[in-house]
Amino acid sequence: MIQFKQLTLTRGAKILIEEASFQLHPGHKVGLTGANGAGKSSLFALLRGELHPEVGDLEIPPNWIVAHVAQETPALTQSAIDFTLDGDAELREVEQALVQAEAAHAGEKIAELHQRLSDIDGYSAKARAAALLDGLGFLQTDLQRAVSDFSGGWRVRLNLARALMCRSDLLLLDEPTNHLDLDAVIWLEGWLRDYRGTLLLISHDRDFLDSVVNNILHIEQQRLTLYRGGYSDFERQRAEKLALQQAMFEKQQRKVAHLQSYIDRFRVQATKARQAQSRIKALERMEMISAAHIDSQFNFEFRVPVSAPDPLLVLDDVTIGYADKPILSKVAFTIRPGERVGLLGKNGAGKSTLIKALAAELQPLTGKRVEGKDLNIGYFAQHQLEQLRPNESPLQHMLRLDPLTREQEHLNYLGGFDFKGDMARSPCTNFSGGEKSRLALALLIWTRPNLLLLDEPTNHLDLEMRHALTLALQDYVGGVILVSHDRALLRASCDRFVLVAEGKAEVFDGDLDDYKTWLASSKAQQAAADVVEKPMKKNEYAQNKADRQARILARRPLLKSLAQVDEGLLKYQTEKQSLDTSALDATLYEPGRKVELQQHLKRQAELAALIEATELEWLALHEALEALPEIQ
Repeated sequence: MIQFKQLTLTRGAKILIEEASFQLHPGHKVGLTGANGAGKSSLFALLRGELHPEVGDLEIPPNWIVAHVAQETPALTQSAIDFTLDGDAELREVEQALVQAEAAHAGEKIAELHQRLSDIDGYSAKARAAALLDGLGFLQTDLQRAVSDFSGGWRVRLNLARALMCRSDLLLLDEPTNHLDLDAVIWLEGWLRDYRGTLLLISHDRDFLDSVVNNILHIEQQRLTLYRGGYSDFERQRAEKLALQQAMFEKQQRKVAHLQSYIDRFRVQATKARQAQSRIKALERMEMISAAHIDSQFNFEFRVPVSAPDPLLVLDDVTIGYADKPILSKVAFTIRPGERVGLLGKNGAGKSTLIKALAAELQPLTGKRVEGKDLNIGYFAQHQLEQLRPNESPLQHMLRLDPLTREQEHLNYLGGFDFKGDMARSPCTNFSGGEKSRLALALLIWTRPNLLLLDEPTNHLDLEMRHALTLALQDYVGGVILVSHDRALLRASCDRFVLVAEGKAEVFDGDLDDYKTWLASSKAQQAAADVVEKPMKKNEYAQNKADRQARILARRPLLKSLAQVDEGLLKYQTEKQSLDTSALDATLYEPGRKVELQQHLKRQAELAALIEATELEWLALHEALEALPEIQ
């Protein structure tokens, strides 16, 4: 287990954590929360051995393997799947040792290494790496692409895949859902729930935390407190704790006031001096209870738009894409004041492309884009952060945006986004991603937009800022188009959803739970299509009598293939079992049978690989059969 024993952690002269004592048992999944700057990343550095406690001890089992996501990815020529496989260090060591042993014709060593490869599931490693990349949104054609070919956001996903590939005892994940879209977030949830090691997770996505963790470790006022349950349980327990602390504080203050009143009245009277002195000593001995403290809250709201045309914006039968490559076609989209629309869809389906068309950053290939009179769009996307001037302060940005407004009014406004004191006048070159996102939002909101286009606005924002944004959007009177992987924000902010899929953008009749079901169904249909090697049309299995024969015919090749796979699997398993038995014969390793031993071991390895591949094919066929509609 992991044990903290009266541990104090500092960074320079600043105390981050003081006198922390608790235990984390194997298999615990822990969400680490606290205000920005409280010490979450420093605690991760401590667990990685990059920092050391000022006082006290941290005990981690010495044989534990610790995995974390690297912050940087060099521009490697190595393929994506090989980069991911490198996450399993022992696998790579065994593979390298096997190459050397085969070159040296070391029969016994080769046998030992093949056994170790089997023990660590090395024969299925490539399939597992491919499954990780698939879950994180990579296409099959991406697996052999060089790491250097991917953009920064996709390299972050590669780093995450590499960390997940490691057969770790302790997994440290710092904001793993940044740069992921909703379907990848849902996949990652499932993977982490099945993870058998100990997990420490920093995340500002409350739904993600609730789904994955069973403990919350909260940093507040240099204290670490462990709460049982998910994030919602933590919020309830903390609220109860703060309410009790505040009640005890108020009760103690009344007692202190009563004692002080008695002292002030009677300390100069000789007859009451002894009683007054005893009350002074009682005050000195009293352990003072501090008032309940809550981290500073963000406080902002959207300014009322100057005008509200109805409709705000119309896309009339438009085709959207790049050059001669259409991404979405026949899009009919109307947004009115007060409407809040969430865009759903898989990675690469065209959500950001649609947002760009709405923002007029991308002109339709065909059709019409019609703006309402006095339309004022507030567009937030990640590239907005790159447009901030690094040498200017938040106040300078505000004055450049609106030079006629008084400086103090700008400072008051920025304070609502937690740019207070010197921070409001400091250059933003050293700001964190969250601070830059807050500044970009502040600048956008000041312009009084009547249509908000928000493309992943919560990346890098902490829980408090996400909550403030959610409340502000609920009171906003303009139209909203939102793309986000934060389901809490989507649920609270959107009245309806539009599904972007298969080259279309259509109203989605359902909620986020229905979308999760749609994702699973879509994936199953795709698996079936891959096996039968033909596209599946939506109406291919319509529920009517005329389609019954088509369903039977669709199952027939799968059933035939399954029978052949079963037969082949039995053949391989029987042969391998025979070879495994004969490998126990000591005479096989005598010098005179060296060539025979090498052939024997080579065939064992070939059969292990064939069995692995055949089992995967067997699973794919079964999944394809299950995905097909039942025969009525």
